[in-house]
Amino acid sequence: MSSPRTAPGPSKAAPSKSASGRRGEKPAIGRQGEKAAPVKASKASKAPKAAKSALPKAQPPKPPSNRAERTAERREAIIEAALDEFISRGFTATRIDDVARRAGVAKGTIYLHFKDKESMFEELIRTALVPLIGRLHAPPPTGGTVRDAVEAFARTFIQEVAATRRGDIVRLIVAEGPRFPSIADFYYREVVSRGLAGMRALIELAVSRGEIQQKNLARFPQILVAPAIIAVIWQSLFSRHAPLDAIEMFRVHLDLIFGERRTT
Repeated sequence: MSSPRTAPGPSKAAPSKSASGRRGEKPAIGRQGEKAAPVKASKASKAPKAAKSALPKAQPPKPPSNRAERTAERREAIIEAALDEFISRGFTATRIDDVARRAGVAKGTIYLHFKDKESMFEELIRTALVPLIGRLHAPPPTGGTVRDAVEAFARTFIQEVAATRRGDIVRLIVAEGPRFPSIADFYYREVVSRGLAGMRALIELAVSRGEIQQKNLARFPQILVAPAIIAVIWQSLFSRHAPLDAIEMFRVHLDLIFGERRTT
């Protein structure tokens, strides 16, 4: 009966470890481990493990964001596939099945994002062209002229639309808009009307500053942007016969409206 009283002492704790290492007396370790556990937990070597195990629990859950990212990527893939199909087949001949096959998704997945082919084409207009037209409504930089602002926009339009696949969207509307007036109406509302309003505001500002002498130009802002449309059409029909320097053409056009730049 004396051994149970001396068991908690230090003289018994050390032998229990060595005995378990040599003899493998598991029952002894189980009984004495209950009192030794607080001593082991207080050691510095155990603290980092506890801290590390708690870190993942503090992180916010990622499945919702991952799901949102996958949805956005899938929608973008559908839009890209739709653009390819519209360009290669035209609006009339493009089928939802072909878009789904090119995008690598099920046909039903497309209907989760778009109700029909027309709404898909409208999304192409909204994402590819509307943001560019929005730049027209920004005022000219401080110290800059209206001509500088118009020329910068024209350069951007030619480089990012006329010389890219975005120009194919404009060409599709020109070619198939008469047969699909709802698409032409959407393009006018989202792109053309906003572009004309932006150009008209710039013309009026230029007239008030004395940069443009012809006040009636504000009634016909289409004149100011005409070379951009010519560049889009020329690129698809005649560029292989006679390449067009659209940016230089636009500069000459602006010379006619603003007057030639002074070189000093």
